[in-house]
Amino acid sequence: MEWVPGASMDSLKHAVQQGKKEIRVGDIVISRDTFTVIAGPCSVESREQIIETAKAVKFAGAQLLRGGAFKPRTSPYSFQGLGKEGLEHLAAARQESGLPIVTEVMDTQDIPLVAQYADVLQIGARNMHNFALLKALGNINRPVILKRGMSATIPELLSAAEYIMHAGNHQVILCERGIRTFENSTRYTLDLNAVPVLQELSNLPVFVDPSHGIGIRRHVPAMAKAAVAAGCSGLLIEVHPHPEQALSDKEQQLDFGEFTQLMAEVRRMRGK
Repeated sequence: MEWVPGASMDSLKHAVQQGKKEIRVGDIVISRDTFTVIAGPCSVESREQIIETAKAVKFAGAQLLRGGAFKPRTSPYSFQGLGKEGLEHLAAARQESGLPIVTEVMDTQDIPLVAQYADVLQIGARNMHNFALLKALGNINRPVILKRGMSATIPELLSAAEYIMHAGNHQVILCERGIRTFENSTRYTLDLNAVPVLQELSNLPVFVDPSHGIGIRRHVPAMAKAAVAAGCSGLLIEVHPHPEQALSDKEQQLDFGEFTQLMAEVRRMRGK
């Protein structure tokens, strides 16, 4: 069995085991032995929205704030994000809450701008095979969350991580966010098999994004808890003050009360 053409399972396993065992974001340590929650809206819609969300998710126990300033959307007519203005709002939310921020970068030309504002850069599922972007992010001193492509295998995800590390940046966090299968009752199929398999094959922290993985708001908490039970190193949860009014992914975002309840249940599961 081969991971990718020309690369054996053993060779790739050896390569990805060179990644950093601990990743520091300010005072926060992300590793196989810690548990971290990243929460916030799919898209930054206004300064007030992201600051309100930052304060709420911090109060509930999240350690980092997520929010999209540049949004890759299936339809060109959908909300594409606020761009630089969104980054400025995220910086204001960090100032108000103290939470480091995570946001997606979509294009190599945007890396310098996004890196000015973000503490952690995210590669979305649609860009997992954007090799120019992967290599460029290997040249910056920022942690990178690498999301699994919707049709990508585990070996392909690990190979994508290797592109970043081979270019010099070993601060990589893997993220399972659901894959496309024949099932159409949910947005994607959340592959929790990936958590123990990726942990066996690499030293990299493995996060899970149940919001995209199932895409149905009322079922996100169940899948988040299933991911915790599977042994993930962290969660990415979409949270919005008023999900029904969200400009993107309104079907899968939790409100503040739902997120607070989920965090309490996760703490009980983990004995905290």
